[in-house]
Amino acid sequence: MQIIPLSEGSFTIDKSKIFVPFDLNKDELQARHSGSLLVEVQPFIIITNKDILLLDTGLGFMQQREMQLHKNLLANNIKPEHITKVLLSHLHKDHAGGVSYKDKLGYYHLAFSNAVFYVQQSEFDFAMNTGFPSFMTEEIFVLQQNSQVVFLSDPEGIIDGYIHYKVTGAHSPHHQVFWIKEDNETIFFGADDAPQLQQMKHRFIAKYDFDGKKAMQLRREWWEQGNKEDWTFLFYHDVKTPFIKNK
Repeated sequence: MQIIPLSEGSFTIDKSKIFVPFDLNKDELQARHSGSLLVEVQPFIIITNKDILLLDTGLGFMQQREMQLHKNLLANNIKPEHITKVLLSHLHKDHAGGVSYKDKLGYYHLAFSNAVFYVQQSEFDFAMNTGFPSFMTEEIFVLQQNSQVVFLSDPEGIIDGYIHYKVTGAHSPHHQVFWIKEDNETIFFGADDAPQLQQMKHRFIAKYDFDGKKAMQLRREWWEQGNKEDWTFLFYHDVKTPFIKNK
């Protein structure tokens, strides 16, 4: 399988939940508000024998009237209409902002015309009920009653015979993670349950997690299992290491 990170850049985020661009070569973290976290925002393309998968959809920022995510795809010789499946870990705005785009008349459309979108029904309901600032309901409402969307209701299962998913309830109440298994290879996408390499290696409870203790325990379990089974880990928020094979 081929892995293509689609970095949208580095940002800091604090209690305001506003993503502020951060230049790694110029900016200083200490100059930002107290408690600011430095993160990458980084969806992934996985090219398999069956699909061109997109894992989460970034912030949905526009650049000269075009989605940054679309530009990043085109820079890798992938047209947006080539995406066949979109796997959504959860619907926080930095993971689901690129689900849709708004046309000149103000109507929202799914950003990938030929893709099937997979999202937990419970996550969608929670997002719509909770709203701003964590969720941008006007951007994700287009998922509702859409023929391109598969709402998952089971806490774990298999998509198309080779994509395994499981709801963890760690980073957020209905967060899910994915294992993509093909030709004796396993790619693991933990999204915000396992956002950075250093969190896998050290015991760390994050205050921003719904269940920080559970997230820490899961990271340890996944890291140990991945070491035994040679998983490749994807890190959505790591500014230095987008993915690594655990050996």
